[in-house]
Amino acid sequence: MPSESEVRSALAEIVEPQLVRPIGELGFLGVVEDGPTGLAVELVLPVREWPNLETLAADVERVAPGSTLTVRSMDDEERLALRNFLRGEMAGDPGAGQHAHGDAKPRFMDNLSKTRVLGISSGKGGVGKSSVTVNLAISLARLGHSVGVLDADVYGFSLPKMLGASTDPIVLGDTVIPTLVHGVRCVSMGYFVPDEQPVIWRGPMLHKAIEQLVTEAWWDEPDFLLIDMPPGTGDVALTLSEVVPRIEMYVVTTPQAAAQRVAQRSAYAARKLKLSVRGVIENMSWFTGDDAQRYEIFGAGGGQRIAEELGVALLGQIPLETKLREGGDQGEPVVVAAPESEVAQAFVALAKAVAAQGPARVYRQELKLV
Repeated sequence: MPSESEVRSALAEIVEPQLVRPIGELGFLGVVEDGPTGLAVELVLPVREWPNLETLAADVERVAPGSTLTVRSMDDEERLALRNFLRGEMAGDPGAGQHAHGDAKPRFMDNLSKTRVLGISSGKGGVGKSSVTVNLAISLARLGHSVGVLDADVYGFSLPKMLGASTDPIVLGDTVIPTLVHGVRCVSMGYFVPDEQPVIWRGPMLHKAIEQLVTEAWWDEPDFLLIDMPPGTGDVALTLSEVVPRIEMYVVTTPQAAAQRVAQRSAYAARKLKLSVRGVIENMSWFTGDDAQRYEIFGAGGGQRIAEELGVALLGQIPLETKLREGGDQGEPVVVAAPESEVAQAFVALAKAVAAQGPARVYRQELKLV
């Protein structure tokens, strides 16, 4: 039989799925001791309704079969210790978390980080940009990448509903732990205000909110951070160009000429802000009828034309399908609800194309000035 210390060491190595760190490092493992009825294990969680409690309980049973599990919430001191640990991990510097306001820059924003920040943009609303963001993010996650999504459309947030998130982010002082849905971390203003309440802010408040959502959320260092940008070329694009200068822009359009011209403005604005435009994604490209024929309801060729004018690739064409719209309305993204469908397979192909591109700019440690 393993000793009590050996069992504790094994339990401490259980990885918490949302924070992707061992529970021993997070302070989630409390008392482990032999009691009258056998081994007693205590989990200490930031909140009693921790989203991954069932998963952690199953892992405890796997490591220590037959043990008795109890759960309690962290006190203020323990929550502060967790906050400090996470801030230090975010910055890649254990000591950084001790600062009162966590001023250290998250490491995913460093030029040498592996993280690719993808801005999913459009010149106008109604082209399905949020649907593209959600399904592309999940497709990347299902290809084995770590993925985060930031809903930067502060005035028209929709990602929480489209993802079908059943829990809200958890706030630890100045640190936000995103929701984890379908393998994707997500933060949106929609988690912090009622769905029917409009956000009425001037530019400075918007700038501060976007900056906080980028820098104070537990993104860790994902392979991809997708940013669902609002339509147009206004304050949010300016803010993100300052906060995340490494952002790569992907332009979503529909096939018709009118949408193409508007999308073009979004791409040109990005270039004026010194942001790299990486490709075009054409949504609603065709509808496949019951007769297996493709019907180009919104015309054809708009995505290819704008890609050629910008000198970038047309990375994907997403068909118009009822399941895509229903998935957004019901909180069941099509790549999850109908993975074998034509539209879901189009998103998988798009995810592979985006991943195969590699980063817009490659920074090398040996060229760093010191």
